Amino acid sequence: MRTKFCFLIGIVVLSISGAAISAETLTPHAAEYKVKISVLGGKLNTRIEQTDSGYFAESSIAATGMSKIVAHGTIRESSDIESTASGLRPQRFRSVDTLTKGGETVDLAFDWNEHTVGGLIDGEKFHADVDGNVHDRVSLQYGLMADLLSGTERSVYALQDAERLKILSITNIGTQTVRVPFGRFEAIGIQHQAENSSRITTLWCVKELGYLPVIIEQHRNGKRQMRAELTSYTPL
Repeated sequence: MRTKFCFLIGIVVLSISGAAISAETLTPHAAEYKVKISVLGGKLNTRIEQTDSGYFAESSIAATGMSKIVAHGTIRESSDIESTASGLRPQRFRSVDTLTKGGETVDLAFDWNEHTVGGLIDGEKFHADVDGNVHDRVSLQYGLMADLLSGTERSVYALQDAERLKILSITNIGTQTVRVPFGRFEAIGIQHQAENSSRITTLWCVKELGYLPVIIEQHRNGKRQMRAELTSYTPL
């Protein structure tokens, strides 16, 4: 279940073209989603603020209503994101999961001079080399949004998911009118799937909201496992 919850916190970028991302086009904002995972209900909150070097982004998810009887705690994640001439890249990622069974604690720092990532995962030291614009679970969403804003198309993204590096294939599935609690929008559908995984994630992103996803869905073997719908959006 931890993996299902944790995707709600993002997509990460492996640069395969020479186009630079215009990070300044990202609008600081707070957003809230209602979440359904199987029979469980929850709430996802995301927030991104501008800093001197780029952005600070955070997210949290918790069960709501009767689901709190069987799902206690939260997943809280954050990322310090640096804005560079070649795009957004994470500097430090933190995650504390008290919601799911076997929830983990992660604190990782990215050293772009040495092209490494290291820190602690559940108190154990972790260190790995990184190649290209690898992002974390929080910065991934904003990397995708920045790509869409700049008109950059990528077919491959890379995600440092705790100790695992995942390569994601990206597919643009076209536009569609969608309705969520926050309103009715024309949205572009972006799907991603990790290598050797049967899980497909679809984001329905809206241009007038800076390509913020208003719907996030996950399917495994053709069966929907999770759906999140935007309920509020506030520019900061």
